[in-house]
Amino acid sequence: MIEIDGRTLAADEMEAVQTHFAERAHLRGGSGERIAARFRDNASNLAFILAARRAGATLLPIHPALPNDGARRLAARAGCHRVFLDDLVAESLDDAAPSVPGEGHLLQMSSGTTGEPKCIARPWSAVEREVESYVAAFTEPEGMTPVIACPITHSYGLICGLLVGLRRGRAPVVLDTGNPKYLLRRLREIERPLLYTSPAMLHTLARLMPEGERIHAAMTSGTLLPAPWFAAIRARVEHFFQQYGCSETGCIAVNPDLQRADAIGRPLPHHRVQAGASAEAPAEIVVEGEGGAVRTGDLGYRAPDGMLVFVARQSDTINVSGLNVYPGEVEDVVMAMPGITDAVAFARADAFAGERVTLLFSAEAPVPPRALQDWCRRFLAGHQVPVETVQVSAIPRQANGKISRREAAEHYRSGALEATA
Repeated sequence: MIEIDGRTLAADEMEAVQTHFAERAHLRGGSGERIAARFRDNASNLAFILAARRAGATLLPIHPALPNDGARRLAARAGCHRVFLDDLVAESLDDAAPSVPGEGHLLQMSSGTTGEPKCIARPWSAVEREVESYVAAFTEPEGMTPVIACPITHSYGLICGLLVGLRRGRAPVVLDTGNPKYLLRRLREIERPLLYTSPAMLHTLARLMPEGERIHAAMTSGTLLPAPWFAAIRARVEHFFQQYGCSETGCIAVNPDLQRADAIGRPLPHHRVQAGASAEAPAEIVVEGEGGAVRTGDLGYRAPDGMLVFVARQSDTINVSGLNVYPGEVEDVVMAMPGITDAVAFARADAFAGERVTLLFSAEAPVPPRALQDWCRRFLAGHQVPVETVQVSAIPRQANGKISRREAAEHYRSGALEATA
């Protein structure tokens, strides 16, 4: 049974809908054909995904908000042969990649925060192994009801929220809402809810909740929570979880009791994970899987208890005269200053030091650069203190709360961000 946008679908109804979709859409496995689907109705989106999974078809699920032309363009970039747009009669796409017969795959687009988004193909059998490993290793949610307030077209909501919930024998609740007040009301109505949503939504809920109220359980993923966000959310969530993963491998690690934002989890048993030996010697997190080694581009280390600790993106690390500066450390200090609402640090080329720290920040009122730098000097070494600070009206963040430092730096260099007086 699944509840989706207030409508409860019994198991036999979902079975009938999947069969109907598979027959009408001519879903088939083993052919090597790639298909894409975008349904504005969440129930249809879900039924199509489950039907494709059962048929063993290779599918790119597309977010329901993407317009037709955007969906066609995305499907073409993923090498799809057909695209379904709110209809079970497909449109054929020109210049599709040649079909390669074999096992069906789930296609996902990478986030693009570190470069051009790319299409990742994961066999459905690998998705099933991820679900089994996740359920076996992460037992704390037993008896909780998964509430999925994030896209089911993305692996986080689809695999870890919905498929895992079904595997546990629970009835997932799927909510398509950008209204945090409605989400809070629905959480109050559900027994022992486990909320899967974005860090940005969790932060919004924490600020809206009445004094003394708490969410039973919540999962965060996708970006490291800034220190002030983490403190606000941690105080409002009884059971706070975090998971870490990447497009190529799915979920890599889960933290069943999140007490510090950078403790991203213990690796799931179907993965072999390499990382640094200590905080003083972080190294790239590398996942050894069935398809070979996957280099995440993240710096981290294993704590003595096996916990994987995130340090920084390798590409985000700022090298000041041979000394590494991790932007997250700078941002946490800046955002702890009273009145600061958001911040992003990145590298700026420097003729003498190689690179220097540059900072964009937003605040409730004007903050003189010297006052901000003096604040930073209380907590940071000299090479970590931003040499230039620019106050802007808002820091550009993605819907899930992620910041692309590469894009922030490009906006800064181009003057595209609106500076405040």
